[in-house]
Amino acid sequence: MSASGAAMTAGRTEGVTSLQRFTRRRSTIAFLMTLPLIAVIGGLVVYPAGYAMYLSTLNRRMTEFIGLEQFAILLDTDTFWMVIAQSCIFAISAVFLKAAIGFWLAHMLHDIPAKGQRKWRGMLLVPWVIPPALSTLGWWWMFDPSYSSINYLLNVFAVPSVPWLGEPWWARTSVIIVNVWYGAPFFMIMYLAALKSVPEQLYEAAAIDGATGFQRLRYVTLPMMRNIISITILFSLIVTFANYDIVRVLTNGGPRDLTHVFATYAFQVGILSGNVPRGAAVSLFMFPLLAIFAYFVLRGVTRRNKEES
Repeated sequence: MSASGAAMTAGRTEGVTSLQRFTRRRSTIAFLMTLPLIAVIGGLVVYPAGYAMYLSTLNRRMTEFIGLEQFAILLDTDTFWMVIAQSCIFAISAVFLKAAIGFWLAHMLHDIPAKGQRKWRGMLLVPWVIPPALSTLGWWWMFDPSYSSINYLLNVFAVPSVPWLGEPWWARTSVIIVNVWYGAPFFMIMYLAALKSVPEQLYEAAAIDGATGFQRLRYVTLPMMRNIISITILFSLIVTFANYDIVRVLTNGGPRDLTHVFATYAFQVGILSGNVPRGAAVSLFMFPLLAIFAYFVLRGVTRRNKEES
């Protein structure tokens, strides 16, 4: 090998080494910059979750390790099974309605010119921006049996008053209504962003082929939005399962504990009744249910990404 060839090889090797060193240094810097966020997540998420698991294995006085006995006691009570059923009904129905209403609103906004769209988008986002405890208090006043503005309007049209918070079925319906009112704008803004990312050429090609509006929705819009629909439903389901503010302010779990969800029942058992280990056990029951759902949703998203790539 000539001297010039050896020099070129040595220079190339040195360049690769320098690049590898630079890459390692950039990854180190990135890791150091994310350390504060990792510390926050560890302090506010990982540590409380681990401590809750530890508490759920103790007796009421937190002086003796009893293993999974708290979970066995919960599964033997009718009230807890009612909480499981109510949480599932509340979460599934509310998320379905939020997704449907958000999808419809996103399509309505998508067809409005950009100048007017900003105004409507801002107004429709108001329910999501208001703190849920404050907006729920307003709904509580509207549902109040003595001064209900909703019942007043119903009476104007000769419709009997509705016991919104006094009967189990109506109380559950009220909680779902407030949750849908609060969460639908989130779905709307996510779906609107997804709609804007769909290439117009696809709609033009479908129109040339004679596709109807429903066919364009089914074969163009929905396939292009599948991943964002799955992710938003997963995120909303997690938040709805863990919802506390709306149920606590609106019904406080009543009447007769028939509107409790996991979060409010865990607060009642753990804080109000003083049984912190059992309250921790109640809160941990959400994890396996949500973990199974998240696994299948994320697996579907990953599979679709691989098929598209």
